[in-house]
This record gives sequence, C-alpha cells and structure tokens, in this order.
Amino acid sequence: MAEWSTFLSAWVLALIRVSGMIVFAPFFSSTALPVRIKAVLAGAIAFLLAPLVAALPHAAAEITLPAILGELAVGLVYGLSLTLLSEMLLFAGQIAGLQFSFSLVNLMDPATSIQTPLLGDLFQLMGTLVILSAGLDRVLLASLTRSFRTVPLGSFAFAPAAALVLVRSAGGIFLAALELAAPILAATLLVELAVALMGRLSPQLPVMFLTVPLKTLTGFGILIGSLALWPRFIEARFAGLLDLAERLLALPGGQA
Repeated sequence: MAEWSTFLSAWVLALIRVSGMIVFAPFFSSTALPVRIKAVLAGAIAFLLAPLVAALPHAAAEITLPAILGELAVGLVYGLSLTLLSEMLLFAGQIAGLQFSFSLVNLMDPATSIQTPLLGDLFQLMGTLVILSAGLDRVLLASLTRSFRTVPLGSFAFAPAAALVLVRSAGGIFLAALELAAPILAATLLVELAVALMGRLSPQLPVMFLTVPLKTLTGFGILIGSLALWPRFIEARFAGLLDLAERLLALPGGQA
C-alpha cells in the first residue's frame, strides 16, 4: 500500500511537470492536437517515468503545495523558454509580410486567438515541420526526462533570478527574427532602389505599379532559396533555448 501511494504521488507530480511543458512548448501546444491526445500523452509519459524518478536520490514523492508549484515551475520553464522560438518565427513572418506588402492580410491564430500576419502563420508552420523532421520534439522529451536527475521530484524552488534571465532572453526574439528575414529584407531593398533609379531615369515609368509585384516576386524567390538554411538555423535556436531552460533549472536556489 505504501509503495502504491508513493507511485501515485510520483505520477501526479511527474504529470504536472510534463503538462506544464506541453501547454507552451512548440508543436505540443498546437491546437491541431486534440486535448484528449495531449492528456493521454502526458499521462503516459508520467506513468512511465513515475517509478524511475521516485527512486532517484533526494526525490520527495509527496503531494504538497510547494512540490506542486515546483513541478509546475519546471514544466513552465521548459515551455516558456521554447515558446520564444514560435514568437521569433511569428515576428520574422511579420517582417517578411511587410516587405511583401501583405501587412494587412491577417488570420486568426487558433493557438492564441488573436490576429496574426499571414506569413507569420506560414513561418510557424514551416518551423513546426523542421522540428518534426529533425526529431527535436523527441530531444525536448529527453531533456525533460533528464531534468528529473538535475532537479529531483518535488525539490524545485523557483529562483527569482530565473524569471529575470527568461525576460532578458525574450529580447533575442527580435535579433533572431531579423537574422531569419535578412535575405528578404536585403533583396526587397535592392528592388526598391532599382525601381527608384528607373523612375528617376524615366519619369513616365509607372513606378507605383511596378514596386509591389517586383518586391513580392523577388521576396518569394529569395524565401524559397533560403529554405535550405532553415533547418540548421532553427535547430541552432532550438538547442540554445533548450540549454537556456536547463541552465535556469541549475541556477542557485533552484532546489529546495
């Protein structure tokens, strides 16, 4: 009976940690996945991990308020750290949409229930495709599993410094988005300069009617050509954010 009670406590705490990650992490948080599938996945992962993590040194398989909040914080650290990747792709798509003259074309994002740029949704879908094709979803699950050794069950206490580091890391969204959209920005800027020079040389040229289609066609051509670099770029950013989450868990004061 005591072993069964310990197993249930460990399963509940592991379920809280896994669920916190699934709520925000890329791909797992997608509304395309039914809620029941997410619940079954989280429950199955926690069920498999419960007997292992309960036997680790310094693990406290007891359902208390500090333990619940600690496990929830661990899952949210993973989820919120990696959701920065989705925000980066959304911002890069917004920059590209502005250059393509699609700034007024918005769609309702089912994940956030807000209006998002058309190309922002496209960039997020392509980013999800890269994550799945590269197996980064399994890498995330493996890292979350290793976190039970770094932070034993029921022993995490959220350090205020971790929140500050996470907020500062959000500033990297803008730089990474500009890096991803840089080829499109450069190409469309050259098109604008070329059309402007042609307009100066030939005032009769309908510059306003040429700029938008030329920018759009050039931008799409550059975007298609740069897709070959996307896997390496997204994998590098994903690995950096995953390392950030692991460092946040290892900050002083992270374990009670």
